[in-house]
Amino acid sequence: MKALFPHVATTRGLAVRVSVSFLPEQSDPARGRWFWAYHIRLENEGPVSVQLLTRHWIITDGRGGRHEVQGDGVVGEQPVIAPGGSYDYVSGCPLDTPTGTMQGSYHMASEDGSTFDAAIPRFSLIAPAVTR
Repeated sequence: MKALFPHVATTRGLAVRVSVSFLPEQSDPARGRWFWAYHIRLENEGPVSVQLLTRHWIITDGRGGRHEVQGDGVVGEQPVIAPGGSYDYVSGCPLDTPTGTMQGSYHMASEDGSTFDAAIPRFSLIAPAVTR
């Protein structure tokens, strides 16, 4: 699992695993555009169901510029994840620099009525060097 999802953070039994890929076919370095896809897997290792309510991303470009993204759910869904279950989704991030980082949190509701913020581990966005 570590090789497929090298970045992981666990909060209250919810493991957030991340894999990232640079997408050269959607990037245009000559025009200052680089694009990555990231694959998130949420694994509920806890004893009760949890629901993802909102997301909060902090995206930092290679110049240190910071952009925050907040909103309901992920990819139009607010999934409920049963104990022992998982939920996967893929999304993307454009930058105007060839490097950057992403990190953040998901606001979760537990079936016992409590809420918590599950950490999304920090991961790097690094375009491969272009040789000419």
